[in-house]
Amino acid sequence: MRRRLHIVRRCELARLYQRQPALMSARAAARAGAGLVSLVTHETHAAMVVMACLEVMVHGAGAPPQLGRFLDRATVLAAGPGLGQEAWGRKLFESVCRAPKPIVLDADGLNWLARLGGHRDDWILTPHPAEAGRLLGVSTATVQEDRFAVARAIAERFGGVCVLKGPGTVVDNGTDTVVVTTGNPGMASGGSGDVLTGVIAALLGQGLAAFDAATIGACWHGYAGDLAAADGERGMLATDVIEHLRRAGNP
Repeated sequence: MRRRLHIVRRCELARLYQRQPALMSARAAARAGAGLVSLVTHETHAAMVVMACLEVMVHGAGAPPQLGRFLDRATVLAAGPGLGQEAWGRKLFESVCRAPKPIVLDADGLNWLARLGGHRDDWILTPHPAEAGRLLGVSTATVQEDRFAVARAIAERFGGVCVLKGPGTVVDNGTDTVVVTTGNPGMASGGSGDVLTGVIAALLGQGLAAFDAATIGACWHGYAGDLAAADGERGMLATDVIEHLRRAGNP
C-alpha cells in the first residue's frame, strides 16, 4: 500500500458548529498521510480549534460561509461531521456539492443529502445504518435486514461509492461489492465514523480511485481499531484509533 501513497496538496475539511467531529476527521486525515489538511469551521470556533491541533490549518468562515478560496485550493473535500442542520450548514453543504472536486460525505452531510437530494459519480458516501435508512426512506431495521441490497441501492440512487458502516462494512459502487473484515466492537463509539471520513479523504487526495480509497480506507481504519483493541475493547475511543493509524499504515 505504501507504494500507492503520495503527498496530497491540500485536503479541505468543511465543517460547522460541533468542532470535535470535524477535528477528529482532520487529525485522521493528517495521520493517514495527507500532506496539508485545512479545516473550515464557523468563525466563532476557529480559535478554539486551532489550539486543539496545531498541525491542521484552521480557517473561520462567516455567515453565509464564503468558501471560494478554500474550494479553489482543495484537492479533496470532506463534509458532514459537525456540520449541523442550520442555514449555515445548508449553505456550506450546497457549496461543497457544487465544487468540481472529489468529496467524502458523512454525518450531517448525509442528512442534508437525504433532505435535498443529489447525484454525483465522484463522491463517497459513508452512512451508518440510521443514516442509510434516511437516505432511502426506510427504517434502520430494514437496512440491517439486507445490508448488501441497501449499499447497492444507495450507490445506484446517489452515485459514487457507498460505504455502509457496521459489523462487516459493505463497500459498493453499483457494480462491485467488498466486505471489510477488520475492526471490532470497541469501535462502536462516537467519532469512529468521523475518523473513517478523514482516512478516506486522505487516500483520495493521494491519488487512489474512489472505490479503492473507500475499501482501503475502511480496512486501514478497522486495522488501526484492532491495534487499539490490544489494550481492551471496553472503553475504546475514536481518538485511540487515530493514534494507531500511523502504525497501521506503516507495517
